[in-house]
Amino acid sequence: MFKIKVLAVLVAVGLIANAKTAAAQTETLTVAGGCFWCVEKDFERVPGVIEAVSGYTGGSVDNPTYKQVTSGRTGHYEAVQITYDASRVSVDTLLSLFFRSVDPTDAGGQFCDRGDSYRTAIFATSGQEAAAQRAKADAQAELGQSIVTPILPKTQFFEAEAYHQDYYKSDERILTRFGLKTKADAYKRYRAACGRDAKVKELWGSDAPFIN
Repeated sequence: MFKIKVLAVLVAVGLIANAKTAAAQTETLTVAGGCFWCVEKDFERVPGVIEAVSGYTGGSVDNPTYKQVTSGRTGHYEAVQITYDASRVSVDTLLSLFFRSVDPTDAGGQFCDRGDSYRTAIFATSGQEAAAQRAKADAQAELGQSIVTPILPKTQFFEAEAYHQDYYKSDERILTRFGLKTKADAYKRYRAACGRDAKVKELWGSDAPFIN
């Protein structure tokens, strides 16, 4: 019986050690790339990304609502917090993908979405700043145009309302100008009408990673 108990303890210790190792490899990156539904969908497709969450960051109000943020009065960006396994995908790769999934030359918003809350930005930790600067310089060299996407210090991230999460794959039905549609279908129609993929393809060509 004693041996069984010792074995159980050793197994439990091993599981805890493995969990701590896994946790140590989990990191987050926060980016703003216009509509957070689109950024969330794009990055949840990347191998090594565990989760992408839509939210707000960079502003002056705690727990802002979508209405407050899109009014432009809080200073927040629509942003996505990407949780990833650093042993499977690097921050350099994620930042490269980010720049090539947006129009980093546009200071007034993204595609059909205009206003401060739709601007691009990278909210970097001190350990991510050098990688962000490298990715920005590389994007500028490739495009041959001035990149206006700022690299800002990481600030508190507020998760957006539940109805915004996983919008692109939700089968919840909502009333749209096209009639009663699922959120997933409404998302596809919005993305196409907004011209996101068309503009990204025009800018980045075959280097655009998420063209649908």
